[in-house]
Amino acid sequence: MAQGLSAGEILGIIRLTLFISGLATLLAFLLAMPVAFFFYFRHFPGRKIIVSLINTGMGLPPVVVGLMVALFLWRSGPLGSLKLMYTPAAMVIAQIILAWPIIAGLSLAAFEQVNPELLLQARALGASRFQLALTLSREARLGEISGIIAAFGAVISEVGAVMMVGGNIKGQTRVLTTAILQETRLGNFHLALVLALILLAISLAINLVLTSWQQKGLRTWPRQRWK
Repeated sequence: MAQGLSAGEILGIIRLTLFISGLATLLAFLLAMPVAFFFYFRHFPGRKIIVSLINTGMGLPPVVVGLMVALFLWRSGPLGSLKLMYTPAAMVIAQIILAWPIIAGLSLAAFEQVNPELLLQARALGASRFQLALTLSREARLGEISGIIAAFGAVISEVGAVMMVGGNIKGQTRVLTTAILQETRLGNFHLALVLALILLAISLAINLVLTSWQQKGLRTWPRQRWK
């Protein structure tokens, strides 16, 4: 590839981008779902305030998240001894923080739309709390997939947080968004455009797969729900 990056380097950037954003989305999902279940099944004073904070977190500015993570991971910070600054791990942490409230908030909203009579019937039949959670998750899976789509789209396209905590180090922490920024600054607009098109193609392909999965559930849901 002319003016800057070889084909091998671009492939490496693509692999790192998918690894970091994919892992961050997966871990955010695993962390967010128990929280969504907890706030659905538990009602206590202050619950609405906490849920509102989670929903507010959906719009966290990536630069602010990057700054907070950097303060913790910097050598003089509380977690500086871990030496995670300017590593892919730091980038994953930042993206988890960005993705977590999106998945938690949208999943909880989907839970709230489930007919509570279904859970009452399941409880009357002796279902355990875990079985109730599975039933709830199955009925709300369309909203959960929407949360995954939104979260992945947010983290794979953001640049502020990964730039701050990753440093855009060539061959180590350079992902598609930071590479686009780098090549634009260098005046390599043709290469920046190529990288941008690659990023758009990846986002479109993954979202098409997830949306197809979601629409498949949408086609089968009415029959399962009302039969």
